[in-house]
Amino acid sequence: MTKTSQSYAGNGDHTTSYYAASANPSPIRPKLEGNVEIDICIVGAGYSGLSTGLHLVEKGYKVAIIEGARVGWGASGRNGGQIVNGLNASLQTIKKRYGQDTASFVAGLVQEGGEIIRERVKTYDIKCDLKDKNVFTGLTKAHMGELEERMNLWASYGIKNQEMLDKKQLRAHVNSDLYEGGLIDHSGGHMHPLNLALGEAAAFEKLGGTIYEMSPVTDVDTNSPKPVVTTAHGTLTCKTLVLCGNAYLGHVVPTLTSRVMPVSTQVMATEPLGEELANSLIPTDVCVEDIRYILDYYRLSADKRMLFGGGTVYGGADPKDIEAKLRGNMDKVFPQLKGKKIDFAWSGNFALSFSRVPQMGRIGSNTYFAHGYSGHGVTGSHTFGRILSEAIDGDLTRFDVFENVPWYPFPGGRMFRVPYSVIGSWWYALRDKTGF
Repeated sequence: MTKTSQSYAGNGDHTTSYYAASANPSPIRPKLEGNVEIDICIVGAGYSGLSTGLHLVEKGYKVAIIEGARVGWGASGRNGGQIVNGLNASLQTIKKRYGQDTASFVAGLVQEGGEIIRERVKTYDIKCDLKDKNVFTGLTKAHMGELEERMNLWASYGIKNQEMLDKKQLRAHVNSDLYEGGLIDHSGGHMHPLNLALGEAAAFEKLGGTIYEMSPVTDVDTNSPKPVVTTAHGTLTCKTLVLCGNAYLGHVVPTLTSRVMPVSTQVMATEPLGEELANSLIPTDVCVEDIRYILDYYRLSADKRMLFGGGTVYGGADPKDIEAKLRGNMDKVFPQLKGKKIDFAWSGNFALSFSRVPQMGRIGSNTYFAHGYSGHGVTGSHTFGRILSEAIDGDLTRFDVFENVPWYPFPGGRMFRVPYSVIGSWWYALRDKTGF
């Protein structure tokens, strides 16, 4: 048990992002007050918590979600909005570390998150500007070799909806001179991430779920026969607890603190570009990311802005000038955007695991957790939410595989995990530049 006073969310309002400014209407939900009992309590109203909760209420469970700020306040409402299949760690890496059986298992679910998102959007009529396809770009011949290796590896597992693009073919999707070529994944896509979260929350409540907002958790007791979650104004006692705070759980559950490191990434949105200019930049309206270690990722919004993201700050701090951090990279990709006004710029944290493989497990017999998507949380969180719901409903088949995957602490522990990661990023950045 631990007692802390959290102010991580300030007044709890969404950050000043393009997504918050263009969000669909959503209700102000009540704080947790008094002493409440329920079957299942989930901490965190981001994708992991919402996915888990929605699957469980569909099965008939009584579920409450406790959120320290507003629904989708964290990474789920701030990310690049890209549906990118796979984990941060490649299938080849997973095979080398954990064996062929684990690699085959992961290959069988790398597209599941995107499928869940599309099913949710269709079933619950969620308005989130959902579009198809994503493109990976390579800046060097070495990058192109990596992309071809990836395509062939995924095809060996029966995943055959990717194809290579040479320089000319890529220009049909991304009108930039920067790249050698790319790879298109026809099963990828993109959407308005905050509106997806708000839509999933509305679906969860429609089926009988309860969401408490503006209720930062100050204490979690996982040792009692029934876990107890404490906030400033109330307690919630449950039969089963699910921890989905990810990068924003802080030190409330010390057992989980050392497992991941918060890392911030940044996004900015230009002024509306107009149909002609916007469509000339990304003619097929796909989302795009390059394959460098510290990458650029970008796409067009529904109102034809360029949403451009990138950058990494280990430890989760926000840079002082986000536009200055990203502007040079955007202008390299699209010189056509030089001088265009930036209307929004924001930052948000994701949780990085040392192995770059997300983690799922239990604390005691009736507290579950999932975190550490390492920048691939849009799809991973939806998949993990389904797997958590399966485990709580009695089917541990897929849960047990992930629970038994070894996790590794950052070298040097919490004190040195940031400098260690910075040194590592320097090395990979050098490799990207030199092409070896």
